Amino acid sequence: MFDIAAAGFKDPILVAATDGVGTKLRVALSANDHSSVGIDLVAMCVNDLIVQGAEPLFFLDYFATAKLNNERAEEVIKGIAEGCRQAGCALIGGETAEMPGMYHGEDYDLAGFSVGAAERDRVLTGAEIEAGDIVLGLASNGVHSNGFSLVRKIIEDLELDYGDEAPFSDETLGSALLAPTKIYVKSCMAAHRAGLIKGLAHITGGGLTENIPRVLPDGLGVKLDGANWPISDLFKWLSNAGSVAPEEMARTFNCGIGMVVIVTPENSDAAKKQLSDAGESVFEIGIVVSDDGDTRVKIENWQAAWQN
Repeated sequence: MFDIAAAGFKDPILVAATDGVGTKLRVALSANDHSSVGIDLVAMCVNDLIVQGAEPLFFLDYFATAKLNNERAEEVIKGIAEGCRQAGCALIGGETAEMPGMYHGEDYDLAGFSVGAAERDRVLTGAEIEAGDIVLGLASNGVHSNGFSLVRKIIEDLELDYGDEAPFSDETLGSALLAPTKIYVKSCMAAHRAGLIKGLAHITGGGLTENIPRVLPDGLGVKLDGANWPISDLFKWLSNAGSVAPEEMARTFNCGIGMVVIVTPENSDAAKKQLSDAGESVFEIGIVVSDDGDTRVKIENWQAAWQN
């Protein structure tokens, strides 16, 4: 049970989201590190709530496996609890299922369910976005929780082990890839409450090119400048090692931007300051433009960004 009246809302709209961690779980199993996938699970749900302007209220999890490994389950649930702390929401229940006929060996799967609320007149729809608005990008924490089928194929083709030192950093490959999905709740909700945000796009499966249009009214697109934010060595390595063209990287991965924030030119500086003060790395990455074409996200200087 959850008492929404006690949360202080006057005329609330409830918003719900459900998601999973995908094949990143296979990396966790191979690396024998399950400490952060619970954070990923919460992040994938609550980040989808805030793009509607909704504050996460509570979270439930579903953990399914062939035979319960108590030590592993405890590690996963600790991560879920930490994700809920970061998001400021309550973990009020969940389900654990043992299904030996469905899962084999050490396999397990996770699903998350979160409910948030927004005041009726504060729901973010993106309807007021217009040409000339500024596109800000908030830095990601790595690959987050999408594109791991491709990541795993690259690792497999190169015959690498997740315990090996990463070719792009001084940590293990598993540790670098399992960096938990960043939770943007507190920073973005503060900026929204201050009236600074017109739209938010969570950059998940589909990357930059498919997620940003979800928040745009018909007839609008965005023009991004790929030189305006850094492409990490991790993404450059994935592109080179897997022979993945930069255009395909933008359709598959977040490429360093985990959340896109759309603001008016007048609010741009205030939004950047508020988000930066909340701990975000903020980049002005583009502008909203009129666009009736099929490609609503155009990235300039994109090839060059991957060479620097």
